[in-house]
Amino acid sequence: MEGECRAPQARSSGLPAGGGGGESPGGDAPLPGSSGSSALLQAEVLDLDEDEDDLEVFSKDASLMDMNSFSPVMPTSPLSMINQVKFEDEPDLKDLFITVDEPESHVTTIETFITYRIITKTSRGEFDSSEFEVRRRYQDFLWLKERLEEAHPTLIIPELSSHKKQGPGLLSRMGQTVRAVALSMRGVKSRPEEFMEMNNFIEIFSQKINLIDKISQRIYKEEREYFDEMKEYGPIHILWSASEEDLADTLKGVASCIDRCCKATEKRMSGLSEALLPVVHEYVLYSEMLMGVMKRRDQIQAELDSKVEALTSKKADTDLLTEEIGKLEDKVECANNALKADWERWKQNMQNDIKSAFTDMAEENIHSYEQCLATWESFLTSQTDLHLEEASEDKS
Repeated sequence: MEGECRAPQARSSGLPAGGGGGESPGGDAPLPGSSGSSALLQAEVLDLDEDEDDLEVFSKDASLMDMNSFSPVMPTSPLSMINQVKFEDEPDLKDLFITVDEPESHVTTIETFITYRIITKTSRGEFDSSEFEVRRRYQDFLWLKERLEEAHPTLIIPELSSHKKQGPGLLSRMGQTVRAVALSMRGVKSRPEEFMEMNNFIEIFSQKINLIDKISQRIYKEEREYFDEMKEYGPIHILWSASEEDLADTLKGVASCIDRCCKATEKRMSGLSEALLPVVHEYVLYSEMLMGVMKRRDQIQAELDSKVEALTSKKADTDLLTEEIGKLEDKVECANNALKADWERWKQNMQNDIKSAFTDMAEENIHSYEQCLATWESFLTSQTDLHLEEASEDKS
């Protein structure tokens, strides 16, 4: 049974050039489904119009492979997939690469939206060409994600949710709580232990990654405030030097040191905003998506449990129930196998991404502080030598 439960290949024939979220799209080039990762676009691309979903998107690039395979070597790192296509050493496993870039704003009399360029490069023989290029809007990506989730409910598919400045309202939160309570009342009766552990991991991971995201955002804000204040000191010391002839060289030297430290700080902040913050927020979105995956797995399990309970109590046609239970057992086994395989791949990639992001950030911080320290030490040494030289001249 287990050998027959591999998910069928999911492939889309293309996305609509501008259509809405619920329409069935069609297009002029294939865009196969992805179980790869996503990365944040630059901040200026976001929040152009918080009432229009098309203007906000968290997908950047994705490197794909055949959805039939759940190999843990499948690349999904948001760090390694921004604006690049890289053919690696295993063409049988890594023969399909998709890049999403170049956001372009469109204004019509009815709406304002953004489209993104999608470049697909492949060495697969079933395609008419080795490279395709199309433009698609956010709703098209959302449509593809929904279709993939329908076909493969327990595969870990990148989150494509709009980022809103305000959280859900009180009534919305109350509705979510009521639904959660109702689900727990009629949920699965015997969730396997491995999925209990998986669910516990997701809950703890969600709490920690959300906390890290908040702290990282706060650190960036404080760094920005520090930088904005520090860069004003250089011009102040230059102006000061004009009115203090005896201290002019010293004050100009201080201004030069401040300017160099500002540049080092700006580079460090750039690393924080481009490397660490997107990765952390990427996994905030993943934590939300993983909860949805677990709910979909539980729904399949709950449906099987209800059929088994009905058969036990003989509340319906037993022959029909037996047939339905057999199909649901196959469906549950396929869903469980798909999730287990994708779960290990995702965990490994998550650990590598977060470790790499924080390691790179730490190295950048050390380098920045060393630069600033060397700048001030050099200045102080030169000032000390100058004063000793002046003192020696005075004695002579």
